[in-house]
Amino acid sequence: MRLNKFIAHYSTYSRREADRAVQDGYVKVNGEVETNPARDINENRDIVYISGKRVSPTNKYTVVVYNKPKGEIVSKKDPQGRRTIYDSLPKDFKHFKPVGRLDFASEGLLLLTDSSVVATALMESDLQRVYKIKIKGDITPAMEKAMLEGLELKDATKGAHKNSKIKSMSFKPFLGYTIVKNQPNYSILKVAINEGKNRELRRFFASFDREVVDLKRLEFAEIKLNNLPTGKTRFLDRSEYNALHTFLKQKGVK
Repeated sequence: MRLNKFIAHYSTYSRREADRAVQDGYVKVNGEVETNPARDINENRDIVYISGKRVSPTNKYTVVVYNKPKGEIVSKKDPQGRRTIYDSLPKDFKHFKPVGRLDFASEGLLLLTDSSVVATALMESDLQRVYKIKIKGDITPAMEKAMLEGLELKDATKGAHKNSKIKSMSFKPFLGYTIVKNQPNYSILKVAINEGKNRELRRFFASFDREVVDLKRLEFAEIKLNNLPTGKTRFLDRSEYNALHTFLKQKGVK
């Protein structure tokens, strides 16, 4: 494992922060200063210190649920000066890593963890995510067909972030959907998908000229938002941790 990855996996440092710490001479490997972030590390043999504190492999981790409000960026800093989730999170979770993203205008369940390994495993998984969505306009038979069968778009730029470089997208069939309200002026539905990257849902409905005006994540696998107040956090309960442990074991994550 590369040194920068080792530090990011087993400490509160991000990969970028690990690179900087190594290059600035704050890291020692086996008692010697190491300035190459790409150096290979043997987790079971090499001894790594950063700023005088040892970095050790561990299988202990914590996962929390945050009910993200609209108007916050899922990032440490925002060049535009907008509020980030770290402006709201309790100080004990300031070093936690988000599991994926919810965009500025979206809200709801966001998982955060102190383990990069766990964060990566969850982000790259095909576990079910459930969202409640409000769109302008009605839900048409063509939209339902696409939700059931999937959709291929050569031009998926509608609904995308203006700086996105992704132009085409392939949408898998939704795992499920429920129409709560279907009216000419606006409609509400719950959908279950197993990815949700790159503003997938906003792009999907925009391809049918339907603007998503509200998007709220309600569930991630066995973990549910339930009645957690907006802007608040909670730890996973025992059943949620048990389900997570089972998933990670199946993925070979120790």
